[in-house]
Amino acid sequence: MCGRFIQISNPEIIRLGIHDLQIDPEVLQGLAPRYNIAPSQNILAVLNLHKPTLARIRWGLIPFWAKDPSTGSKMINARSETLLEKSSFKAPFRKTRCIIFCDGFYEWKSSPSGRRPFLIRMKDAQPFGMAGLWDRWKEGGSGREAVTGAIITTSPNDLVAGIHNRMPAILKPEDYHTWLCAGTPGDDVLARCLAPYPGEAMEAYEVSRLVNNPAYDSPDCIRALSGQG
Repeated sequence: MCGRFIQISNPEIIRLGIHDLQIDPEVLQGLAPRYNIAPSQNILAVLNLHKPTLARIRWGLIPFWAKDPSTGSKMINARSETLLEKSSFKAPFRKTRCIIFCDGFYEWKSSPSGRRPFLIRMKDAQPFGMAGLWDRWKEGGSGREAVTGAIITTSPNDLVAGIHNRMPAILKPEDYHTWLCAGTPGDDVLARCLAPYPGEAMEAYEVSRLVNNPAYDSPDCIRALSGQG
């Protein structure tokens, strides 16, 4: 799974990889680097609208048909292998996809001394795009609306396999256009975008257990232990 990640780069960098990206200035207001994003918090995602659009959405997908918004707390991740088998994910996979750009994600490795957190990122420390799904939910009585999303996970590459048995499905830049198209290019075409990202392009290092506390959001979270990184 992916239960924690970071968004610290200037979102304007995303424009370089996505043609005709729309960014509402209001989305960027009050924006600050995030070093320890946890489920149920707001995140930045590029939605596959008629023109790709950067938006703030809540992490934890609530299907449009759900009666109870607490459903979202159980759907922060969507397994790539079963997307078409789950009613919550089938329609978003075909219609409402997104890219969640981040600078790294955390996974925990079991050890005799307890679960040890690791930050996993690109070797060049550049942001990358995780494949995601989004949906728009409206509360029946009040009409209150929420746009929510989930991160798709896949089997781990050689690097991540030594830490955890799942990893986010990281998109290659050449697949951004396909993933963000406003329509359905075909299940097989989309599924090919979700292969494990090459491990040789990535690195992992152990970080402080401060990240275990989702209320702690500081550069200390990404600082390597024992001179690693």
